[in-house]
Amino acid sequence: MAWQVLFFLFTLYPDVDSSQLHYSILEEIKINAVVGNIIKDLGLNSNQLELRKLRIVSNNNRNYFSVSLENGNLYVSERIDREELCGSEQSCFMDLEILAENPVNVYPVKVEIQDINDNTPSFSKEIFEIEISESAFPGARFILGNALDPDLLTNSLQSYSLSPNIHFSLAEKSDPEGTEYPGLILEQPLDREQQQKYEFILTAFDGGKPAKSGTALIRIEVLDANDNYPVFLQKSYRSSLYENIPHGSFVLQLNATDKDEGSYAEITYSFSRIHKNARQVFSLDSQTGVITTAGELDYETTRSYDMTIEAKDGGGLVAQCNVFIDIVDFNDNTPEITIASISTPVSEDSAPGTLVALINVKDLDSGNYGDVNCEINDVWALKLVLSSNNYYKLVTAGPLDRETTPAYNITIIAEDEGSPPMVTRKTIFIAVSDVNDNAPIFEKPTYISYIREHTLAGTSLHTIHASDVDDNENAKIIYSIINTNIESIPVSSYVSINSMTGVLYAQRSFDYEQLQEFQFQVMAKDSGSPPLSSNVTVRICIIDKNDNSPKILYPSPDTEESELLEFIPHSAEKGYLVTKVIAVDADSGHNAWLSYHLLQVPDSSLFTIGQHTGEIRIGRDLPDMESFRQELVVLVKDNGVPSLSSTVTINLVVADNFQEVIPKITKQPRNSDTFHASFYLIIAIAFISGLFIVTVVIIAFFRCRKINVSTSLGTNSRHIYPQFTLGCPSEISDTSLPFPFSYDVCVTLDSKQNEIAYLKPVQNVPTDNLIDTKVPPSDNIEQVW
Repeated sequence: MAWQVLFFLFTLYPDVDSSQLHYSILEEIKINAVVGNIIKDLGLNSNQLELRKLRIVSNNNRNYFSVSLENGNLYVSERIDREELCGSEQSCFMDLEILAENPVNVYPVKVEIQDINDNTPSFSKEIFEIEISESAFPGARFILGNALDPDLLTNSLQSYSLSPNIHFSLAEKSDPEGTEYPGLILEQPLDREQQQKYEFILTAFDGGKPAKSGTALIRIEVLDANDNYPVFLQKSYRSSLYENIPHGSFVLQLNATDKDEGSYAEITYSFSRIHKNARQVFSLDSQTGVITTAGELDYETTRSYDMTIEAKDGGGLVAQCNVFIDIVDFNDNTPEITIASISTPVSEDSAPGTLVALINVKDLDSGNYGDVNCEINDVWALKLVLSSNNYYKLVTAGPLDRETTPAYNITIIAEDEGSPPMVTRKTIFIAVSDVNDNAPIFEKPTYISYIREHTLAGTSLHTIHASDVDDNENAKIIYSIINTNIESIPVSSYVSINSMTGVLYAQRSFDYEQLQEFQFQVMAKDSGSPPLSSNVTVRICIIDKNDNSPKILYPSPDTEESELLEFIPHSAEKGYLVTKVIAVDADSGHNAWLSYHLLQVPDSSLFTIGQHTGEIRIGRDLPDMESFRQELVVLVKDNGVPSLSSTVTINLVVADNFQEVIPKITKQPRNSDTFHASFYLIIAIAFISGLFIVTVVIIAFFRCRKINVSTSLGTNSRHIYPQFTLGCPSEISDTSLPFPFSYDVCVTLDSKQNEIAYLKPVQNVPTDNLIDTKVPPSDNIEQVW
């Protein structure tokens, strides 16, 4: 019930002055008691409690208070003992910080802890042993050790009482520092022979309601006479110590003297009044009066000590002095770095000044030792900005690029101003999240694919690959063909592409003789929002396959046998050019290289044929021939694998002119059995006559065409003019040239005007007497190159 009364009596006053709140509570207040309402006192919006995430940041290691995110009340969460927190200080304050997020803000709060009567007075000794000489006169005073009560004001020590007796009364005396000490006053002389010992109860009372008390036993032994007291050279001693001095260090030397002699002059020193914490820190030599350190000094825990030392002579007389020891701060605490808030990952498109982390830096030392300078390692993309109350903001200093730096290891360096300074380092990891800021990039600027003609539809042609340096969905690429037409046909009729893998597939079988190459564009688009894309040109080159047999242009295989006559004059000698076989191949490259061979010949030494020219020449001088006619079968084959070929039959007749043919034919009938009859002779003569007339007309027609061609071509009418059309870059194979090209050859029917001349551009060349064909390079072509 008393606690409830105290709870309602304590003063609560919110003071929002310079954004700092002040509260006042009683110590030992019950846990979960309400101190105040932060939302109301700060004027915040109660609807944003969960969003602001209010929490307590305390300067000590214990959390005495907590904030409710439901109603904004500030609650007591641990037992609060003012004496434990502030000792004997008259004013006791706890500094708190209320940290809020979204946006980030820090509100300082100061809580005053008020004293209650929760401590009983206590003596430094349970038994005070006093030796009094029997020679002591009435009125003699004997000082006792005072009691201690850590409470304040009326709750602290107020009075003493002594159990009733006829020999002693109680008196109080104040020292220069204002401390009240109880003492005994001898009221009647002592007689050792009548009574050697006395015992009394000394009681100390505080002013609390109800009052609390503590007792000690006074045990008096009556001695023989000792009429001089020890005397200290000083009434009080004061010393200052650095908190970092080692154990056993000298503090100060006490000195008391006694005018008596013998055992009455032998002085021993002891602590009369000392706080229990000080007993663990200081030690006193009872014989020499030297005070030394026995434990660690910590300025941040206790800044000063005061104690009472008594000097007792051999006769039991006691003198006292006060000792004050001040602790001087030393730079023995490293700065503390606390990450109050952190946002990771950070988007790479964050604007400069974006908050990444909120950092608190503090040092428990005082003065310059507690002043801390904070910086980060050399990271150009981030910087540290001082906020307030030892808070720093880590913000972006410039544009971020995840593709260059996907993450940062930020080392925070806190250094105080001590000498030497103390440094603390703490590393935090900041990841950078991706945005779609990079378009796909193809491996090549242009893709070229080679495919043999007549390849089945559905065949894989090539793989198009693009990469994107972005991450996740921003790097997922989809491939597509940009719609276009090839000779008025959509490109989708020729090829298709796998949108995920980039593999190109043929949609039809290609014919090299119809289409040698085509090109289109492929687009690679990522899956970002918005998506980014890139285009690349793809060229498809059709590789020729040996699927066309050589076509013989001259002499034409479709001409009747009677028309395939080549005349050889009687004066012809070895090397005479009889005729020339002309053939072309619709294929290209190696597949269009043609070679000529005599397949059937009566006498292999009589005629030869140029393997690459197709020229048929006389191999030796003509003998007197009984037979005026020779039949040759010429084979023309290409260079493909497997090779394709065609044949033509040529009839050779030895005669100076066509008129000689008829008598020779009549003298040399093919079948002696049939030509004996006159009927067949008449038919043969009529046939030969008609053939002669047709032949003369044909020769005259072609001669006229040759003259026209000579007029158009000038002096170079005998030359061949190849026309080159370079196609796709070569893909070397066994059926194609290293650099495939098509070329046109112009030839005449005159076997003496068929060599290849130097290359010259041909424009507007009449083709009435020319044959457009494709031939392999011959010996004469090699002269051009």
